[in-house]
Amino acid sequence: MARDLVGSQRFYGAVVGWTFRPARPGESFSLARLDGVPVAGIGALAADLAVPVAWTPYFAVDDVDVAVSRIRERSGTIAVGPVSFPNGGRAALAADLDGAVFGIWEGVVSTDWRSDEGRAPAWLELRTRNAFDAAIFYGGVLEWANGRPGCCEVSYEEDQVVLRHGGEAVARLNSGPVEVASYSPYARPRWHVHFRVPLLEPAIEAAVELGGRAVTEVMSNTRERWVALRDPDGALFTLTASLAPPTAP
Repeated sequence: MARDLVGSQRFYGAVVGWTFRPARPGESFSLARLDGVPVAGIGALAADLAVPVAWTPYFAVDDVDVAVSRIRERSGTIAVGPVSFPNGGRAALAADLDGAVFGIWEGVVSTDWRSDEGRAPAWLELRTRNAFDAAIFYGGVLEWANGRPGCCEVSYEEDQVVLRHGGEAVARLNSGPVEVASYSPYARPRWHVHFRVPLLEPAIEAAVELGGRAVTEVMSNTRERWVALRDPDGALFTLTASLAPPTAP
């Protein structure tokens, strides 16, 4: 949700390479596409609402009312909804035990909406106090690892709980010290969204030129480099770029 819909489209178009089209004529919601595939949505936030601009992941569920009940049973919080939409979908906005915000969606979900097809988002990352407790919470709410065909697999890898779909990592749950009032982008309990870009430096330059700012140094491991940024409205996101494979001798 953005305060300046047109400005957000200009920003993410330059930084991540997205194109946009209205979800429905006359609606203040745009569907972002990369190479013709839908990857994200940006909606206009009412100017009189005193809420922070943020990227929020939405997880598909079979029945939003059942999912809402599961969230409450597990001491999560429902902030909004369930709300019905003209396209037949229903959604709710919630927070987990540590306050990380997420959404749930019941309705038609195109098979194009996939984060494991080499397009943005690269994956989701939950920063929380205890990744195992969080995995139990989300597993119960969203029916992860329930053995149904096409469902997700959960594993423990490199000190992370990793959620995989079709063998590809789509979400990572990390334990660590978190402070609700902290100013560090990685210290508060929250879901982080990672967007892929071919090259990191040109994307960072485009972000800064259009009013964004980096909030961490560029970090790396043996597979990729990444940096956390805020867009002009203050929404936090991470850009990640794969490292080129070593040249064969």
